[in-house]
Amino acid sequence: MADTHSERRLAWLAWVTICLVWGTTYLAIRVALETIPVFLVAGLRWMTAGVLLTVVTLGRGRPLPPARQWGALALLGFLMNVLGNGFVVWAEQYVASGLTAVIIASVPFWSVGFEALLPGGDRLRGGTLLALAVGFAGIVVLVWPEMSAGGQAGAAMFGGVVAIQIACAGWALGTSYARRHPSATDPVAASAIQMLASGTMLLTVATITGEWSALHFTTRSLGALVYLTLAGSVVAYTAYLYTVAHLPLTTVSLYAYINPLIAVLLGSALLDEPLSPRIAVASLLVLGGMALLRRVQS
Repeated sequence: MADTHSERRLAWLAWVTICLVWGTTYLAIRVALETIPVFLVAGLRWMTAGVLLTVVTLGRGRPLPPARQWGALALLGFLMNVLGNGFVVWAEQYVASGLTAVIIASVPFWSVGFEALLPGGDRLRGGTLLALAVGFAGIVVLVWPEMSAGGQAGAAMFGGVVAIQIACAGWALGTSYARRHPSATDPVAASAIQMLASGTMLLTVATITGEWSALHFTTRSLGALVYLTLAGSVVAYTAYLYTVAHLPLTTVSLYAYINPLIAVLLGSALLDEPLSPRIAVASLLVLGGMALLRRVQS
């Protein structure tokens, strides 16, 4: 009983870590972009995290996944890290970190859409469509004033919102693929290969686009990149794996409600990002749509 109680306490601590760390990564991305080009922010983060997890895996005496699984892991890396994270980094050039986090909360809406299209997936029902409509309304309220203003700023905002939706679609597709193709491989070892693959892809794009010549660090941007790598990728991901193993998935997934709130408050407090009644209402609509979706699916 003592061991079980101790594991549960540790699982709750890991869950709190996920909420706090992943809620702050949007701010860290914004700070890293001050001097580090887009694809280098994402590429250096995932490549370094992959190397560290490889060292951890081998240090624990665990083998890396067999070569025959690397193709599937590379695909997951492309969907979840290149699309799912790379486009978020790109979007944060033009979209405030807090707003980005709120829009990212629409990932479950993409997930149910893909599931409805895939063989054997759940069909869309009336309650599901209502939840999607509420969440979509929140996103429209959130970004419409800036996008409708026109000009260069409006076009940049529109491009950022589209990029975030591509990121959501990539993450949702990766999640669906992982669910349909489970692996018996140690998840930490599998994640190491996934991160190395995605890091290689992103650094290749950075090289092709000439980003290395524009790379320079300040204390702020380097600190943000180190934070993204160690806290955002290595620590928080390991914590996520632990919570999934020791807490109900419905409990674990509640972090998705907390991350946007943390990101909005931090962006407003530290980066002077706007925080208005409209943003508050829009955020509540997005999170309310997600809550309704969870209720319909339960």
